[in-house]
Amino acid sequence: MIGGAKLKELTAADVRSALAQLATSRSTRAVQMAWSSLVRVIRYAEANDFVGRNVAALVTPPKGLEGRPSKALTLEQARALLRAAEASRLHAYIVLSLLTGCRTEEARALTWDHVDLDGDLDAEPPVPPHVDVWRSVRSHGDVKTRKSRRTLRLPAAAVEALKVHKVKQAEDRLLAGALWQDHGLVFASAVGTPLDPSHVRRAFSKVCQTAGIGTSWSPRELRHTFVSIMSEQGVPVEEIARLVGHSTTATTEAVYRRELRPVISTGAEVMDTIFEIG
Repeated sequence: MIGGAKLKELTAADVRSALAQLATSRSTRAVQMAWSSLVRVIRYAEANDFVGRNVAALVTPPKGLEGRPSKALTLEQARALLRAAEASRLHAYIVLSLLTGCRTEEARALTWDHVDLDGDLDAEPPVPPHVDVWRSVRSHGDVKTRKSRRTLRLPAAAVEALKVHKVKQAEDRLLAGALWQDHGLVFASAVGTPLDPSHVRRAFSKVCQTAGIGTSWSPRELRHTFVSIMSEQGVPVEEIARLVGHSTTATTEAVYRRELRPVISTGAEVMDTIFEIG
């Protein structure tokens, strides 16, 4: 919208107009990202004496369109999804995402050398089967934040699903022969290449349809469902934040407020047990 303008001639009015135009078709978050990028670019030019002031910094970005709100599956829907996924190539992907709360970009970047399906129960202390969530498909290859790098114990259902998946992937490798491209990925295409997110969404939608829960769900909402289930089971928000790799509980509460229990009942439950009436 303003890429053809000379930087020295760019005005705050130009920036304001471009952002207003962007806001008619993009979310508030997208508008803010565009504004932030422009501020950083001009700040670089300002620091190198190409411009006298940062006109983008003088503008307040407008609100854009409301994004599609994320939602969470109910426990019954989650169980139906897991049953329907058993016949899908995405079975292990769905199980891992739902039962550990990892991000979709973390699951797609996961490699087998970061998965331990056996653990070491004879160690001191015992080491359970676990997954190292240390990578993502982001441009730099790292996870979203410093605290996003975490090691999670694998639930038994996830261990079993991943073992079956590993056998099936070995079969894919044999069938592909010379076409196989070894990236060491846990979740890959039939020839070993990274999964395309659009293909994952389409395959996930088919599983949802088979499960009878509709096709309006996206893979990222498996993470929301994990938070919802943890909250329903009384897990403190501080622990949920650790599990999903948030830097602070504020992030967890801001992003997943709808999924978190509005009434904290843990204290009352404990006190009812201690000071039982009658």
